[in-house]
Amino acid sequence: MNTTAADEPLPTRRRFLKHATATASLLATDLARTGGPARAELAIEDQPEPKSKPEPERRPKVIDCHAHLAHRSKPSWADDDRALIDAADRLGIDQLCCSLLTPRKGATPEGFQECNRWALEATKRFPDRVLAYCYVNPGHTKEALEDIRRCVGEGFIGVKLYNDHFATDPVIFPVIELAIELGVPILHHAGHLHYFLKEQPRISDGGHFAELARRYPEAKLICAHVCGGGDWEWTIKALRHAPTVFLDTSGSVLDDGVVELAVQTLGADRLVFGCDMSMTAGVGRIRGADIDPVDKAKILGGNMEAILKGRK
Repeated sequence: MNTTAADEPLPTRRRFLKHATATASLLATDLARTGGPARAELAIEDQPEPKSKPEPERRPKVIDCHAHLAHRSKPSWADDDRALIDAADRLGIDQLCCSLLTPRKGATPEGFQECNRWALEATKRFPDRVLAYCYVNPGHTKEALEDIRRCVGEGFIGVKLYNDHFATDPVIFPVIELAIELGVPILHHAGHLHYFLKEQPRISDGGHFAELARRYPEAKLICAHVCGGGDWEWTIKALRHAPTVFLDTSGSVLDDGVVELAVQTLGADRLVFGCDMSMTAGVGRIRGADIDPVDKAKILGGNMEAILKGRK
Protein backbone atom coordinates (compact mmCIF):
# COMPACT_ATOMS: atom_id res chain seq x y z
CA MET A 1 0.00 0.00 0.00
CA ASN A 2 1.43 3.34 -1.03
CA THR A 3 1.62 6.12 1.51
CA THR A 4 1.72 9.86 1.09
CA ALA A 5 3.62 12.47 3.04
CA ALA A 6 0.52 12.94 5.11
CA ASP A 7 0.64 9.23 6.05
CA GLU A 8 4.28 9.41 7.33
CA PRO A 9 4.56 9.15 11.11
CA LEU A 10 5.41 12.43 12.81
CA PRO A 11 9.14 12.78 13.74
CA THR A 12 10.04 12.13 17.34
CA ARG A 13 13.22 13.10 19.21
CA ARG A 14 14.30 9.44 19.34
CA ARG A 15 13.70 8.90 15.59
CA PHE A 16 15.64 12.16 14.79
CA LEU A 17 18.68 11.14 16.86
CA LYS A 18 18.69 7.65 15.37
CA HIS A 19 18.61 9.08 11.84
CA ALA A 20 21.36 11.62 12.58
CA THR A 21 23.63 8.93 14.09
CA ALA A 22 23.20 6.70 11.04
CA THR A 23 23.99 9.57 8.67
CA ALA A 24 27.16 10.50 10.57
CA SER A 25 28.30 6.86 10.54
CA LEU A 26 27.85 6.59 6.77
CA LEU A 27 29.75 9.89 6.26
CA ALA A 28 32.65 8.74 8.44
CA THR A 29 32.90 5.44 6.50
CA ASP A 30 32.95 7.30 3.18
CA LEU A 31 35.63 9.77 4.32
CA ALA A 32 37.83 6.93 5.60
CA ARG A 33 37.50 5.14 2.23
CA THR A 34 38.27 8.17 0.08
CA GLY A 35 40.82 9.94 2.27
CA GLY A 36 38.27 12.64 2.81
CA PRO A 37 39.80 14.93 5.46
CA ALA A 38 43.15 15.25 3.67
CA ARG A 39 41.36 15.79 0.38
CA ALA A 40 39.13 18.39 2.00
CA GLU A 41 42.17 20.27 3.33
CA LEU A 42 43.79 20.09 -0.11
CA ALA A 43 40.67 21.45 -1.69
CA ILE A 44 40.78 24.41 0.67
CA GLU A 45 44.46 25.05 -0.10
CA ASP A 46 43.74 24.93 -3.83
CA GLN A 47 41.25 27.76 -3.53
CA PRO A 48 42.56 31.13 -4.80
CA GLU A 49 43.50 33.61 -2.11
CA PRO A 50 40.66 36.03 -1.47
CA LYS A 51 41.42 39.34 -3.07
CA SER A 52 42.17 42.08 -0.57
CA LYS A 53 40.04 45.17 -0.78
CA PRO A 54 41.66 47.83 -2.94
CA GLU A 55 43.03 50.75 -0.97
CA PRO A 56 41.03 53.92 -1.45
CA GLU A 57 42.68 56.39 -3.81
CA ARG A 58 44.56 59.13 -2.03
CA ARG A 59 43.21 62.61 -2.51
CA PRO A 60 45.82 64.78 -4.23
CA LYS A 61 47.48 67.24 -1.88
CA VAL A 62 46.05 70.77 -1.93
CA ILE A 63 48.59 73.57 -1.38
CA ASP A 64 47.63 77.22 -1.07
CA CYS A 65 50.65 79.01 -2.56
CA HIS A 66 49.61 82.46 -1.31
CA ALA A 67 48.50 83.03 2.27
CA HIS A 68 49.33 85.49 5.05
CA LEU A 69 49.87 85.37 8.78
CA ALA A 70 48.69 88.19 11.03
CA HIS A 71 51.12 90.87 12.19
CA ARG A 72 51.49 90.88 15.97
CA SER A 73 50.65 94.55 16.25
CA LYS A 74 47.09 93.30 15.87
CA PRO A 75 45.71 92.12 19.24
CA SER A 76 43.84 89.22 17.65
CA TRP A 77 46.85 87.88 15.74
CA ALA A 78 46.86 84.44 17.42
CA ASP A 79 43.13 83.95 16.87
CA ASP A 80 43.47 85.13 13.27
CA ASP A 81 46.21 82.59 12.56
CA ARG A 82 44.12 79.84 14.15
CA ALA A 83 41.13 80.90 12.06
CA LEU A 84 43.25 80.56 8.91
CA ILE A 85 44.05 76.95 9.76
CA ASP A 86 40.42 76.23 10.67
CA ALA A 87 39.27 77.62 7.30
CA ALA A 88 41.86 75.48 5.53
CA ASP A 89 40.56 72.42 7.38
CA ARG A 90 36.99 73.08 6.28
CA LEU A 91 38.00 73.69 2.67
CA GLY A 92 40.33 70.72 2.31
CA ILE A 93 43.58 72.70 2.07
CA ASP A 94 46.51 70.65 3.34
CA GLN A 95 49.27 73.25 3.44
CA LEU A 96 49.49 77.03 3.26
CA CYS A 97 52.56 78.90 2.00
CA CYS A 98 52.50 82.02 4.17
CA SER A 99 54.30 85.31 4.46
CA LEU A 100 54.02 87.84 7.25
CA LEU A 101 54.19 91.46 6.08
CA THR A 102 54.83 94.73 7.89
CA PRO A 103 51.72 96.93 8.20
CA ARG A 104 53.51 99.76 6.42
CA LYS A 105 55.26 98.97 3.18
CA GLY A 106 58.72 100.08 2.40
CA ALA A 107 59.69 97.73 5.21
CA THR A 108 62.81 98.45 7.24
CA PRO A 109 65.33 95.67 7.88
CA GLU A 110 64.19 95.50 11.50
CA GLY A 111 60.59 95.26 10.32
CA PHE A 112 61.00 92.37 7.87
CA GLN A 113 63.44 90.52 10.12
CA GLU A 114 60.88 90.62 12.92
CA CYS A 115 58.13 89.38 10.60
CA ASN A 116 60.29 86.47 9.49
CA ARG A 117 61.03 85.46 13.08
CA TRP A 118 57.30 85.37 13.76
CA ALA A 119 56.71 83.38 10.57
CA LEU A 120 59.23 80.80 11.74
CA GLU A 121 57.36 80.49 15.03
CA ALA A 122 54.13 79.90 13.09
CA THR A 123 55.69 76.95 11.27
CA LYS A 124 56.36 75.42 14.68
CA ARG A 125 52.88 76.17 16.00
CA PHE A 126 51.33 74.57 12.90
CA PRO A 127 53.88 71.98 11.76
CA ASP A 128 53.43 70.65 8.24
CA ARG A 129 50.48 73.03 7.75
CA VAL A 130 52.21 76.41 7.51
CA LEU A 131 55.15 76.77 5.13
CA ALA A 132 56.90 80.15 5.26
CA TYR A 133 58.15 82.63 2.69
CA CYS A 134 60.93 85.00 3.70
CA TYR A 135 59.61 88.55 3.22
CA VAL A 136 62.20 91.24 2.43
CA ASN A 137 62.55 94.71 0.97
CA PRO A 138 65.24 94.40 -1.74
CA GLY A 139 66.11 98.07 -1.27
CA HIS A 140 68.07 96.99 1.81
CA THR A 141 70.28 94.66 -0.17
CA LYS A 142 72.71 93.45 2.48
CA GLU A 143 70.08 92.78 5.14
CA ALA A 144 67.67 91.26 2.63
CA LEU A 145 70.22 88.76 1.32
CA GLU A 146 71.35 87.84 4.83
CA ASP A 147 67.79 87.21 5.98
CA ILE A 148 66.90 85.14 2.91
CA ARG A 149 69.92 82.91 3.42
CA ARG A 150 69.17 82.56 7.14
CA CYS A 151 65.47 81.83 6.63
CA VAL A 152 65.96 79.26 3.87
CA GLY A 153 68.53 77.57 6.11
CA GLU A 154 65.79 77.36 8.77
CA GLY A 155 63.35 75.70 6.38
CA PHE A 156 61.56 78.58 4.64
CA ILE A 157 60.28 77.55 1.22
CA GLY A 158 60.77 80.76 -0.76
CA VAL A 159 60.91 84.54 -0.95
CA LYS A 160 58.03 87.02 -0.84
CA LEU A 161 58.40 90.43 -2.52
CA TYR A 162 55.85 93.19 -2.39
CA ASN A 163 55.69 96.44 -4.40
CA ASP A 164 58.70 98.24 -2.96
CA HIS A 165 60.33 98.09 -6.41
CA PHE A 166 59.30 97.03 -9.89
CA ALA A 167 60.31 93.44 -10.66
CA THR A 168 62.66 94.75 -13.37
CA ASP A 169 64.47 97.21 -11.08
CA PRO A 170 68.17 96.22 -10.86
CA VAL A 171 67.93 96.32 -7.05
CA ILE A 172 65.85 93.12 -7.36
CA PHE A 173 68.55 91.22 -9.24
CA PRO A 174 70.70 90.14 -6.25
CA VAL A 175 67.57 88.67 -4.61
CA ILE A 176 66.71 86.75 -7.80
CA GLU A 177 70.25 85.44 -8.09
CA LEU A 178 70.29 84.23 -4.49
CA ALA A 179 66.91 82.53 -4.90
CA ILE A 180 68.29 80.73 -7.96
CA GLU A 181 71.34 79.66 -5.96
CA LEU A 182 69.14 78.33 -3.14
CA GLY A 183 66.60 76.74 -5.51
CA VAL A 184 63.58 78.52 -4.02
CA PRO A 185 60.64 80.30 -5.68
CA ILE A 186 59.82 84.00 -5.48
CA LEU A 187 56.19 85.06 -5.02
CA HIS A 188 55.88 88.66 -6.20
CA HIS A 189 52.93 91.00 -5.66
CA ALA A 190 51.34 92.02 -8.98
CA GLY A 191 48.43 93.61 -10.81
CA HIS A 192 47.68 95.36 -14.11
CA LEU A 193 45.62 98.38 -13.12
CA HIS A 194 43.63 100.80 -15.29
CA TYR A 195 44.46 103.72 -13.01
CA PHE A 196 47.33 105.00 -10.89
CA LEU A 197 47.23 103.61 -7.37
CA LYS A 198 48.88 106.08 -5.04
CA GLU A 199 49.53 103.44 -2.36
CA GLN A 200 51.28 101.18 -4.88
CA PRO A 201 53.23 103.36 -7.32
CA ARG A 202 55.63 100.55 -8.22
CA ILE A 203 53.28 97.60 -8.65
CA SER A 204 54.61 95.03 -11.15
CA ASP A 205 52.52 93.29 -13.80
CA GLY A 206 52.83 90.34 -16.14
CA GLY A 207 54.99 92.33 -18.53
CA HIS A 208 57.58 92.98 -15.82
CA PHE A 209 57.73 89.27 -14.97
CA ALA A 210 58.07 88.27 -18.61
CA GLU A 211 61.02 90.65 -18.94
CA LEU A 212 62.57 89.40 -15.68
CA ALA A 213 62.17 85.79 -16.82
CA ARG A 214 64.03 86.52 -20.06
CA ARG A 215 66.93 87.83 -17.98
CA TYR A 216 66.77 84.96 -15.47
CA PRO A 217 65.22 81.88 -17.12
CA GLU A 218 66.39 79.71 -14.21
CA ALA A 219 64.34 81.67 -11.69
CA LYS A 220 61.12 80.23 -10.25
CA LEU A 221 58.88 83.27 -10.47
CA ILE A 222 55.26 83.29 -9.29
CA CYS A 223 53.13 86.20 -10.46
CA ALA A 224 50.70 86.82 -7.62
CA HIS A 225 46.90 86.85 -7.56
CA VAL A 226 45.59 87.09 -11.12
CA CYS A 227 42.23 87.73 -9.45
CA GLY A 228 43.57 90.43 -7.16
CA GLY A 229 42.20 93.30 -9.25
CA GLY A 230 42.98 94.93 -12.55
CA ASP A 231 42.99 93.43 -16.04
CA TRP A 232 43.41 89.69 -15.55
CA GLU A 233 43.06 88.96 -19.27
CA TRP A 234 46.00 91.26 -19.99
CA THR A 235 48.06 89.58 -17.28
CA ILE A 236 47.41 86.10 -18.65
CA LYS A 237 48.28 87.11 -22.19
CA ALA A 238 51.39 89.03 -21.10
CA LEU A 239 52.78 85.80 -19.64
CA ARG A 240 52.03 83.71 -22.71
CA HIS A 241 55.63 83.80 -23.98
CA ALA A 242 57.30 83.60 -20.56
CA PRO A 243 57.20 79.82 -20.00
CA THR A 244 59.16 79.86 -16.74
CA VAL A 245 56.72 82.17 -14.93
CA PHE A 246 53.92 80.64 -12.86
CA LEU A 247 50.63 82.43 -12.26
CA ASP A 248 48.78 82.11 -8.99
CA THR A 249 44.99 82.01 -9.08
CA SER A 250 44.29 83.91 -5.86
CA GLY A 251 42.32 87.08 -5.23
CA SER A 252 38.86 88.34 -4.39
CA VAL A 253 37.69 89.03 -7.97
CA LEU A 254 34.94 86.55 -8.86
CA ASP A 255 34.80 86.92 -12.65
CA ASP A 256 33.89 83.82 -14.65
CA GLY A 257 36.36 82.29 -17.06
CA VAL A 258 39.66 83.28 -15.43
CA VAL A 259 40.92 79.75 -14.84
CA GLU A 260 39.64 78.48 -18.17
CA LEU A 261 41.42 81.27 -20.12
CA ALA A 262 44.61 80.77 -18.13
CA VAL A 263 44.63 77.02 -18.85
CA GLN A 264 43.89 77.63 -22.52
CA THR A 265 46.58 80.31 -22.85
CA LEU A 266 49.34 79.18 -20.49
CA GLY A 267 48.59 75.52 -19.86
CA ALA A 268 47.61 73.94 -16.55
CA ASP A 269 51.25 73.21 -15.67
CA ARG A 270 51.90 76.94 -15.14
CA LEU A 271 49.06 77.66 -12.72
CA VAL A 272 49.31 77.37 -8.94
CA PHE A 273 46.35 77.51 -6.59
CA GLY A 274 46.17 80.32 -4.07
CA CYS A 275 43.61 82.18 -1.99
CA ASP A 276 45.39 85.27 -0.62
CA MET A 277 42.89 85.03 2.26
CA SER A 278 39.82 84.94 -0.05
CA MET A 279 39.41 81.34 1.00
CA THR A 280 36.06 80.19 -0.36
CA ALA A 281 36.49 82.21 -3.55
CA GLY A 282 39.95 80.75 -4.07
CA VAL A 283 38.78 77.16 -3.71
CA GLY A 284 35.49 77.67 -5.53
CA ARG A 285 37.00 79.08 -8.72
CA ILE A 286 39.14 75.96 -9.14
CA ARG A 287 36.50 73.43 -8.09
CA GLY A 288 33.96 75.06 -10.40
CA ALA A 289 36.25 75.59 -13.38
CA ASP A 290 35.30 73.84 -16.62
CA ILE A 291 38.63 72.07 -17.04
CA ASP A 292 39.92 68.50 -16.97
CA PRO A 293 40.04 66.91 -13.46
CA VAL A 294 43.70 66.04 -14.03
CA ASP A 295 44.43 69.72 -14.63
CA LYS A 296 42.53 70.65 -11.48
CA ALA A 297 44.73 68.32 -9.43
CA LYS A 298 47.86 69.90 -10.91
CA ILE A 299 46.65 73.41 -10.13
CA LEU A 300 45.39 72.61 -6.63
CA GLY A 301 48.66 71.16 -5.47
CA GLY A 302 50.68 69.14 -7.96
CA ASN A 303 52.45 72.08 -9.55
CA MET A 304 53.37 73.78 -6.27
CA GLU A 305 54.51 70.48 -4.84
CA ALA A 306 56.85 70.06 -7.83
CA ILE A 307 58.19 73.61 -7.32
CA LEU A 308 58.91 72.92 -3.64
CA LYS A 309 60.58 69.59 -4.37
CA GLY A 310 63.07 71.48 -6.52
CA ARG A 311 64.56 73.20 -3.46
CA LYS A 312 68.25 72.55 -2.86
